[in-house]
Amino acid sequence: MQHTIPVAATALPTPPVMTFTQMLEQVRYDGAYPTRERAEQVLRTVLAALGRQLTGEERTDLAARLPREAAEILLAAPDPRTTCPSGWAFVKDLAGETGDTLATTRWHVGSVLGVVARLAGRDLLDRVLTRLPAGYAILFGRAELTQAA
Repeated sequence: MQHTIPVAATALPTPPVMTFTQMLEQVRYDGAYPTRERAEQVLRTVLAALGRQLTGEERTDLAARLPREAAEILLAAPDPRTTCPSGWAFVKDLAGETGDTLATTRWHVGSVLGVVARLAGRDLLDRVLTRLPAGYAILFGRAELTQAA
């Protein structure tokens, strides 16, 4: 008897596993922000900046994994830049926009992108990271692996 293999469930977008409020609370907890308002300000700033870096299917697939409000922030960002900066340059650019120190901005980025990474899942995050230049993996809470020369 021949068995048919169903189409992979990963072919369909996975609905978000948390609400926007839950996402905010997770960012607030991870970032140790004193208020939900501060966590939301950081979340909005980082997601908008990330939206300016991503293109194509990775951008829309990532948005599909986020709560609706977060997806709207990611997708509302202007068209991505023609050249995407390295992870470190991303943090420096964002620090320049917000007026925060580099260390504080790095903390904000890690607090938000760590939650985004969990919502994205391993396979989608792998795809996202292949589209971004070096230095982004650590921002999502992953080791940056490189091949030996």
